[in-house]
Amino acid sequence: MSDEERETKPFKFVTGFDARFPNMNQTKHCWQNYVDYHKCILAKGEDFAPCRQFLLAYRSLCPSAWCERWDDQRENGTFPVRLDQ
Repeated sequence: MSDEERETKPFKFVTGFDARFPNMNQTKHCWQNYVDYHKCILAKGEDFAPCRQFLLAYRSLCPSAWCERWDDQRENGTFPVRLDQ
């Protein structure tokens, strides 16, 4: 695909402000939102609306390769955080 054929679409970050992560590097913010989302849906279910804020934040901040790797780790039981607590 050439550069002329590539279509770009506007992108909007939907992270909101989180005082726990005031610095420019948002790696920890990405990680924490991923963990918080999965803890939230395990505790309250996917239909619980407040969980969506974590989903939108980690999808905006995290590279998809990281999320795929973490998803694989959760499926294999090797994820480094217990999500059921």
